[in-house]
Amino acid sequence: MAETRNSAPGSDPFPSEPNPDLSATVDAAAASAAPVPDLGVIGAYRLLHKLGEGGMGQVWLAEQTVPVTRQVALKIIKAGRYDASALKRFELERQSLAMMSHPAIAKIFDAASTPEGQPYFAMEYVPGLPITTYCDQKKLTTRGRLELFIRVCEGVQHAHQKTIMHRDLKPSNILVAEVDGGPQPRIIDFGIAKATTPAPADQTVFTQVGGMVGTPGYISPEQADPSVLDVDTRTDVYSLGVILFELLTSALPFDSKQWQIKPLDEVLRQLREEDPPLPSTKVSTQEKTSTETAANRSTVPQELVSELRGDLDWITLKALEKDRSRRYDSCSALADDIRRYLENRPVLATPPSFRYRAGKFIRRNRVSVIAAGAVGLLLIALAASMTVQAIRIAKERDRANREAAAADSVSNFLTGLFRVSDPGESRGNTVTARQILDKGVQQIDTGLAGQPEVQARLMGTMGEVYWSLGLYREAAPLFEKAIATRQRVLGPEHPDTLQSIYLSAKNLNDEGQYAEAEKRLRSVLDIQRRVQGPQHPDTMKSMIAIAGVVYEEGHYQEAEKLQRDLLELQRHLPIRDEQREAMTMNNLATNLDAQGRAAESEQLFAETVELDRRVFGPEHPITLQSASNMVRTLNGQKKYPQAEVLARQTLAIQQRVLGPEHEDTQWTIHNLAVALRESARLPEAEQLFRETLAVRERTLGAEHPDTLGSISELAVTLDELRRYPEAAELYRRAVDIQGRVLGPDHPVTASTKYNLACNFALSGHPGEAIATLYDAVDHGLPMETALAMDQDEDLKTLRGDPRFNALLSDAKIHYAAIKTQ
Repeated sequence: MAETRNSAPGSDPFPSEPNPDLSATVDAAAASAAPVPDLGVIGAYRLLHKLGEGGMGQVWLAEQTVPVTRQVALKIIKAGRYDASALKRFELERQSLAMMSHPAIAKIFDAASTPEGQPYFAMEYVPGLPITTYCDQKKLTTRGRLELFIRVCEGVQHAHQKTIMHRDLKPSNILVAEVDGGPQPRIIDFGIAKATTPAPADQTVFTQVGGMVGTPGYISPEQADPSVLDVDTRTDVYSLGVILFELLTSALPFDSKQWQIKPLDEVLRQLREEDPPLPSTKVSTQEKTSTETAANRSTVPQELVSELRGDLDWITLKALEKDRSRRYDSCSALADDIRRYLENRPVLATPPSFRYRAGKFIRRNRVSVIAAGAVGLLLIALAASMTVQAIRIAKERDRANREAAAADSVSNFLTGLFRVSDPGESRGNTVTARQILDKGVQQIDTGLAGQPEVQARLMGTMGEVYWSLGLYREAAPLFEKAIATRQRVLGPEHPDTLQSIYLSAKNLNDEGQYAEAEKRLRSVLDIQRRVQGPQHPDTMKSMIAIAGVVYEEGHYQEAEKLQRDLLELQRHLPIRDEQREAMTMNNLATNLDAQGRAAESEQLFAETVELDRRVFGPEHPITLQSASNMVRTLNGQKKYPQAEVLARQTLAIQQRVLGPEHEDTQWTIHNLAVALRESARLPEAEQLFRETLAVRERTLGAEHPDTLGSISELAVTLDELRRYPEAAELYRRAVDIQGRVLGPDHPVTASTKYNLACNFALSGHPGEAIATLYDAVDHGLPMETALAMDQDEDLKTLRGDPRFNALLSDAKIHYAAIKTQ
């Protein structure tokens, strides 16, 4: 439908004639136009002043004298388009419109036809501005705009409950007036598109009689598709999504200026086939207008982009889904999700991962989380499981029956699960989140019998909780059960099945079972590349994980190539995912540090930490992990004071957020101990290394790679304290296990042998030292370490030994041969 309004004209992608300036209000127009008697009378209404004209007709400011005296907006539909059947349909629709009564909908007082058969409507006169103009003039914040938008959604929902669609929602049909000092939205032209459009059996509502129902900038893809005959209320949801996009960004999803010069069929093809950008991307890429856009929202461009990124991006794109079955199924659902965002609760439009929901809960309940964080973590994870389960069933099964059955089953399961906290059950004892989790694992097989998909979902969620807590052995059997169930019920290539395999591989990687982890990840990646495509977020996630496993296996150069290729791909995606980009940067910086390229590593870590803080927040586990890794790089450059400061800052947050025994917390303690040792504070370093070793032996096991790292670093510290026999015993223990777990050619195994050789040299055993050095060079010792042996102070007692000089010569030949391979 072409543009019509009963108040100030607004912008329209396809105006029928030039519109007045947006700043001119109806109040000003009415005040400047004295009544002119000869303008005419239509029914009981005397025409005062024309407010606007579009492709469908004219809008006049008119005066009603009987039975009451008031000003109205009179919409006069163009004549010559309506036969007897259309007028009869118009009369039936008029009766439906009269049933609506909502504060956000402008009232329709009367509707009739002239003797010549020309329909007209008498509507409530709204002295307001289009919603986008009002928000910009008042410099409303994003929150203020969303609160106003929710009231618009409520009005449209009211009409839908009366079985009336608008079909031409746009800012100029949503006027905002000041009522009692506050903004009140009023939706105009409700249902007029349908009331005044004939519906012959052989034509669609989009192209009837050469006209067009809806404004091209705001119509839904199904309105733009002549083959779709069953347009429903979700078309209004799409139009509301466009308005939401405009309220957030001051722009339409698609460039309306380009639409004015393109053929109509190309415009409609774009609407049906091309995906809109994220609102945050739209703002960040509009450099010329981003400052003004942010100023109209009382902020600056960087803060606006950060505010839109994430929840608001996903809410808007869900409302703008091409496939209406994936769109919000009602205006109230859209409004509810916005309320969730404003209340800092998890929104349904965002992929409901465990970390996402946990982060939301923590930000809402910081004080409560300090006292009962573990219980909250479990509750959020289980809530995520129920939500995702409901969504899966809604898409893939008989939604009504299966969703009700699944919700009832999960509800009963959770009721029984948390009964352990009942005083009658606990007998006054304190109940921990771990006890609740362990009980859930014990009961999941019996408590959800006959619900394999629900069982698999909860098993995967509980496994993820164990994994996030560093309890890898407890997580493993849950992941395996979830994989077996999903392969049987959903099939081997279903996204849920692949997710379970992916999580099991991540768990294996953290357990130190690198070969099996890589095997599983590559099998998942092969399917994802074929089924989902190389740029799908899940495919990217698997690529990141594979590069990480290759690094853990000691293939640093291969891992670096994978990481750089991945980073290049991520930075050239149509919609950049800065979260995964930050993870790849962190992994690459860690790899560069392992290769002895500390300066490159430090620079990249500095960029990564800054990006993490902006994307995730300063206390997010990923941000803290990058900061901890940067401590190691600072140590590598002998910047020990800076390393200690950063380590202690990071550690204070990790101990509060993650807990003292979490894997990431232990790595920060480990890196802090290195900084203290290299600063000659040996007793402090020894104490920290022993504490970390004890925690890792208890939580990870005696043969985990991280445990072996603690053993090696403690041994180095004992060397510094000249307790050589004690240190040698630890080196031998580490080398023996590393040779079995990591392999004799792993760089970490070879580096431990090198340290053992230094121990022999320091304790006066040159023959054993040189033999051990030969072994290290032959089995994976990093080239930078091998070629700098003659500079190592720990080996200075060997420099006059001919065998040592022969070793250096052999090392140069050895690595020269490797370079030429």
